[in-house]
Amino acid sequence: MAQPVVEGHPYRPRELRLPGYRGNERPLWSLLAFVFAGSGLLLAATWLLTARARGGRLGAARRLAVCWFAVCGFVHGLIEGWFSLYHGQLVGDQAFLSQLWKEYAKGDSRYVSGDNFTVCMETITAWTWGPLSIWTVAAFLQNKPYRFVLQLIVSLGQLYGDVLYFFTEYREGFQHGHPGHPLYFWFYFVFLNSLWILIPSTLILDAWANLSAAQRTADHDSPSVRPKSKST
Repeated sequence: MAQPVVEGHPYRPRELRLPGYRGNERPLWSLLAFVFAGSGLLLAATWLLTARARGGRLGAARRLAVCWFAVCGFVHGLIEGWFSLYHGQLVGDQAFLSQLWKEYAKGDSRYVSGDNFTVCMETITAWTWGPLSIWTVAAFLQNKPYRFVLQLIVSLGQLYGDVLYFFTEYREGFQHGHPGHPLYFWFYFVFLNSLWILIPSTLILDAWANLSAAQRTADHDSPSVRPKSKST
C-alpha cells in the first residue's frame, strides 16, 4: 500500500511526518556564512599559533593538520554538540544552530526525524572527538610526546563514524535526501562528509609513520634488544 504524502516540509521521503515543523526564517547565505566564516577565522588563528609552536619549526603540512583539528573541535563540539542536545526539538525550533541543522537535513532527513543511529553517532562525535580534537591541538602546540597517539585515536574514530554514516544511508537506498541535487546531495551529503574520510585517512597514515619511527628508535636504544656480543 502506498504511503501518504505529507506536504509542508522539504525533506525526503515525502511521507516523513514531522509534527510541529517550522521552516527556517534565516536565509541560506547567513547559515553557510556562519559555518565557513567561523571555520576560516579558526583556521587563521590556529595557523598563527602554530607559527610560534616549537620555535616556529613546525612544517606547513603539520600546521595544516593542527588547523584541521581546531576546526574539528569547532564542528564537533559546537555544531554537533547542539544537535546532540536539541535533536528532539529541531523541527520547530528557530534558534540559529537549529536552523542550520534543518538546512543540512535537506541532504539527510535523518537529522530531523530523530533517527537512532544518527543521534547516537553524533552524540559520540560531539562529546568524544570534539574535546579530543582540542586536546590534540594543545598537544601539538606544546610538543607533547602523546600528540600522535591522539591524532591516531581521533582520526580513526572520525573515519569509522563517517564510513558507518555513508554505509547506513547506502543500505537504505539514499532515501533520506535528494540524490543528484547539486547542493543537498553533492555538497551537503557527499562533499562535506567526504572531508572526514579523506583527511582522517591521511592523518592515520601519518600517525602510523611517526609512531613506527618512534618505536624503531626505542627498540634500537633498548638494551634488551641489542645483539649480545659473543664471549671469547
